[in-house]
Amino acid sequence: MNKTLYIVRHGQTDLNKRGIIQGRGMDTDLNDEGRRQALAFFNAYKSVPFDKIYISELKRTQQSIQHFIDLGIPYEKLAGLDELGWGIHEGQPATPENRGEFLQIMRDWTAGKLDSKFEGGESPNEVKARQQEAMKVIMSHAEEKTVLICMHGRALRLLLCLLTNKPLTEMDSFPHQNLVLYKVAYDGKKIRDHRF
Repeated sequence: MNKTLYIVRHGQTDLNKRGIIQGRGMDTDLNDEGRRQALAFFNAYKSVPFDKIYISELKRTQQSIQHFIDLGIPYEKLAGLDELGWGIHEGQPATPENRGEFLQIMRDWTAGKLDSKFEGGESPNEVKARQQEAMKVIMSHAEEKTVLICMHGRALRLLLCLLTNKPLTEMDSFPHQNLVLYKVAYDGKKIRDHRF
């Protein structure tokens, strides 16, 4: 079963702008720049005949593609598309102390310690498990050939590893910015064609 997936990160929020850690536990709104990004993305892709939209349960993803929903395109929220939970660091500004903690956990992940996580947070392996469930839902609808997925930065990197059969240790090979787009042709097992 072949699908073309347009996978996009949400638009900018004030916490993005201020360098404050969001994660799964922060349900923030787009700011003015994020709304401009959402409109620019809509104007660039409104002619794509999307059959379905899938978003996370966090409102910044819906706000980012609301213009498409307003066209009447059906959409569904999937918790599997939520951002990785950063636990005790969510809502906190970057400090020398937590920068060091983030650097260490990124080193752990690169070294293959994919169950490492912050207190109250999630590991890459836990996010992968819920993303696999989300992809089962998305791939179960054969009639949906062209799909728009709006999600989050770290989660997007992990999903692209899952789709490309890359190890999660290579997640940082997929750069992202607000409303960056990855377009992939996916058959449920591997990517057949892509534009990264």
